[in-house]
Amino acid sequence: MRTVLFPGTFDPFTLGHESIVKRSMQFFDRLIIAIGINDQKKPYYSLDKRLEQIAACFPKQSNIEITHYTGLTGDFARQKNCQAILRGVRSVADYEYEKTLADFNYKAFGLETFFLYSKPELSMIHSAMVRELLRHGKDVSSYVPAALLPLLDL
Repeated sequence: MRTVLFPGTFDPFTLGHESIVKRSMQFFDRLIIAIGINDQKKPYYSLDKRLEQIAACFPKQSNIEITHYTGLTGDFARQKNCQAILRGVRSVADYEYEKTLADFNYKAFGLETFFLYSKPELSMIHSAMVRELLRHGKDVSSYVPAALLPLLDL
């Protein structure tokens, strides 16, 4: 079984994230969406809320696991028997950052990283932008999956 890990903070989960998940399923049998806990980041939503939000996007999909982890992504991927890591790329700036992580995860853990480029119409969406809109009480329905809207505490 080909299992891939899709790690991130997902604060909140966006249409871009959803697109990467859906498109990747043609290449992998099982996908683990894992929220990485980073003490240096102050999330907008609690861990429990983010897990609930992601689960609402993929109800009844037995080939998708939604979880969280602490520590190194490569260690967690190995613990979950993943063959690879999945990352979304929106721009050249994303690619430069992600390539460095991919090189590290290959050297340190022997894990390949698969990149999926965002669809052009989704390339400007990122969680930081959505959080900023939320902070100012703006409509985010064009940036997050519809299933998430009732869970955003607007």
